[in-house]
Amino acid sequence: MAMAPRNWVLSRNCSISPRQLALVYAALCCMSFLVAMFFAIRGATYVLGFAILEMSAVGWAFYLYARHATDREHIALNDDCLLVELVRTERVRQFKLDPRRTRVHFPNSREQLIGLESLGIKVEVGRFLTEWRRRELARELQRELALISKNSYMGF
Repeated sequence: MAMAPRNWVLSRNCSISPRQLALVYAALCCMSFLVAMFFAIRGATYVLGFAILEMSAVGWAFYLYARHATDREHIALNDDCLLVELVRTERVRQFKLDPRRTRVHFPNSREQLIGLESLGIKVEVGRFLTEWRRRELARELQRELALISKNSYMGF
């Protein structure tokens, strides 16, 4: 009997999309430059320079935030493959593990991630989860992998 495929998608908790962020940045720039122009017209031209410097720094910070807004981890499990896909800054890395031989290493500390190891391939997942959610996912993965191993051992 084949197992129904399981999927986990772990993503960053971003409260604002990159497009919304661009609109917020445009509004900030407009307000900052309006104030700077007001003072520049009154003779305080250095305020315009500070506004340009400030908006450049804010723009750089927003750019770095937006680059990582779509980072995620996708774990797909079926009878013959445990596929782990890590997406960071639009760079995709995929790992195919044998679910019958995959071991789950539980995190021992707050900062430690879930380790998945099979036939010399090691992958860490859970970057975007809290400590207790990480432990919960590790237990769930271990349970699902044990079920696959049991079914293959029994000849299903």
